[in-house]
Amino acid sequence: MSVPIRPQVYLGSRAPNFKSSSSQGQIDFYKYIGDSWCLFFSHPGDYTPVCSTELGAFAALHGEFEERNCKLLGLSTNARDTHNRWLQDIEQITGSKVTFPIICDEDRRISTMYGMIDLRNFDERGMPVPIRSVYLIDPSKEVRLLHAYPLSTGRNTAEILRCLDSLQVVDKLDRKIMTPVNWIPGDDVVVSPELNEPRAKELFPNHRVIRPYLRLTPLDPDT
Repeated sequence: MSVPIRPQVYLGSRAPNFKSSSSQGQIDFYKYIGDSWCLFFSHPGDYTPVCSTELGAFAALHGEFEERNCKLLGLSTNARDTHNRWLQDIEQITGSKVTFPIICDEDRRISTMYGMIDLRNFDERGMPVPIRSVYLIDPSKEVRLLHAYPLSTGRNTAEILRCLDSLQVVDKLDRKIMTPVNWIPGDDVVVSPELNEPRAKELFPNHRVIRPYLRLTPLDPDT
């Protein structure tokens, strides 16, 4: 069985809408996101070892994502009943209950639409196998971050939260700042190169100039 290849989603594109069965019933993607951010991520299949550890970790951090107005949505390639049995197993293994839905992408329609598949790997039916893709999608439905992990490498949940924090603080300050390497909330940020020095002094009076092209500034703790 083959799946038609469609253009992949790319950074800055509008995330395609879709309707699908999930572990929690039918989902309309746009209605599910609403006015929230969304972390949308894929798995190659149910009852796979690395995926089980990942879903348990995301479930444990669900409250952290909620505080950031970000909904979680997983995708795997099995039916609803199999999803729900697997999720019960994950709760027993990890101690964390998965309360967000998992898309049932049995025909690979959605994973192909989103470019989540690895065309070098096919299952026994000739269907492409999704890799570990990660998309952060903002409330306007724009794709703001893409990560792709091979099947052998589990995701880093702390890094995904860090990226969400970065995107949100940059948006809050109307993209007048950027975040440097290994930035976490509370660290200094980079003043945008698009701001001239007088404007930088006005907006960030405590900034310091390392080089004309590299200016760092602390942020107000409430930012």
